[in-house]
This record gives sequence, structure tokens and C-alpha cells, in this order.
Amino acid sequence: MTSARDATTAILFLTGAAFCLLGALGLVRFPDTGSRLHAAAKAQTLGLLLILVGAAVQMPPRHAPVLLLVALFQLLTAPVTSQIIGRTAYRTHGLDRDVLFRDELADRLTREGIPIHENDWPERDDESER
Repeated sequence: MTSARDATTAILFLTGAAFCLLGALGLVRFPDTGSRLHAAAKAQTLGLLLILVGAAVQMPPRHAPVLLLVALFQLLTAPVTSQIIGRTAYRTHGLDRDVLFRDELADRLTREGIPIHENDWPERDDESER
């Protein structure tokens, strides 16, 4: 029984570590912020969850609520953080809009009167900022 739990834990740990490594490589290799967000949010979250399940296999059941809280915190914060970073990248032109299939945010910002292109921003007046 112990060797089966050890083998399951080893497989889960190695798979989780592989997903974390692939997510880190995606952060380094992908060209723009949008694709880097997918690497960070999706692969890292799945890697952490696999590692937490591997740890839960080895630990007594009384430690399960703590691991569950860590998993829930990760699942709740990663999408929100990605959304905020993605919106910031979009508005600061850190996102390659040429690779987007459909740009729904541009339509919404245009309706609201918010400039989305660099040449649409008003000129900066150094005197008024003082």
C-alpha cells in the first residue's frame, strides 16, 4: 500500500513540476503578454494543483482542508490577476492586436469614448501636470 501511494505521489509531483516548467518556459519564450498570460495562469495553476494532490496523497486527512484552501486560493486569484494584467497590457499597447481573431474590447472602449490607439491619446502638456 505504501509503495502504491509513493508511486502515485511521484507521478503527480513529476507531472506537476513538468507543467510548472513548461509554464516558466512559456513566460520566457512567448512573444507577447497575451500568450504569456496563458502560460502563467493555465500551466502554473495545473502544475500547482497536481503537486497539491500529490501532497494530499501522502498527508493525513486532517491536513486536507489546508491544501484545499491553497488550491481554492490559486483557482480564484489566477484568473482575476490574468484579467487585470491583460487589460493593462491591452491599454498600454503591450499586446499584439494583430494576432487577435476578434477584438471585443476595442468595440467596447470605442463606444465608451476611451482612446485605444497611441495616436488617439491627447497631447501631454507639461505645464498642466505640475
